[in-house]
Formats: sequence, structure tokens, C-alpha cells
Amino acid sequence: MKNKKELSTEQQQEIIKVLKVRFEKNYNRHKDIDWIKVKTKLESNIEKLWSLNEMEQTGGEPDVVDYDNNTNEYIFYDCATESPKGRRSLCYDKEALDSRKEFKPEDSVINKATTMGIELLNEVQYRALQQLGNFDMKTSSWIQTPNEIRKLGGALFADFRYNSVFVYHNSAPSYYAARGFRGSLRV
Repeated sequence: MKNKKELSTEQQQEIIKVLKVRFEKNYNRHKDIDWIKVKTKLESNIEKLWSLNEMEQTGGEPDVVDYDNNTNEYIFYDCATESPKGRRSLCYDKEALDSRKEFKPEDSVINKATTMGIELLNEVQYRALQQLGNFDMKTSSWIQTPNEIRKLGGALFADFRYNSVFVYHNSAPSYYAARGFRGSLRV
């Protein structure tokens, strides 16, 4: 069932319940958004609900952070305090994974995000997330890397230290137990 990107009715109800509790607990993230409208969107987008469940199952704690009037979509980000535990120790992309001769990680960030049906946060989104709370104070998260940096073998990650967002670089094949990635999803 998991490979088909489907959830049972019970699983759908459970993830909606989890999202509602988080929504109500963190009203500061979405002050002008109505849960009933979010729930209606979720119920009519079962594949997106599957992706949100994947975000939840890997420790992302997805929550609504915005609404796009132009596209009529609710925007979810991973809002776990630290980089999602189920998405750590991954190099940046397939090219980076393939370049490792030994001690290869299980997967790459780009592949895992694609499989989950989510987008990796970019720098602007990561900075916007930090306006909603303090995230990655002990961990770091890979973020979308511009092609010109990636072509040279690098990849970007970010964290929050000293009350500031820091964006750094690393070689794309590197991976760390305290670095994962955060995603976004439009529903």
C-alpha cells in the first residue's frame, strides 16, 4: 500500500487528527487560516495526505505555515524542533551518493524528498520557517542548492545558532548524524 501512495481510511483519519491537534496547538504559525478549509483540502487530495503522513512518519511534524491565494493552496513545512530524525545521515543527491566509494549512506536527500512527494526547503523558505520559532538549534538541515554550487561539488545546509540563521556549504557526498532535511508541500 505504501508504494502506491495510498493510505487506508483509518490512516487518513489518523493523520488528519494529528495535523488538527498540531494546527490548534501552534496557532501562531497560521493565524488567519481556517482549519475546516484545510481539512476539506486534505480530504480531497489523498496523495498529498500520503505525503504528509510520510513527513510525519519520518519525524517532520508537518504544519500549515501559509496559504497561497494565487494557487488556492495551503503550504505545509516540517516544523519539528530539530531536523527530522528519520531523514538524517543522508548525502545531498544521487550523484553525491554514487561518488562515495565506501561508507555510503542509505539514501540521498533529493531522492528521499522526491519519493515522499515533497520539496526540499530553499533558503528563503528556511528563513521564513525561523520566523515561526527556533528550529535546528542542535541540528542542521540540507536546503536546496543552486546549480552553480552543486556543479562544483558543493551543497548548502542551514541551522539556527546565536539567534541567527546560518547558511553553510559542504561537499555534497558528506553526511552527518545531526543533519537531515526539511520539506514543504502544497495542498
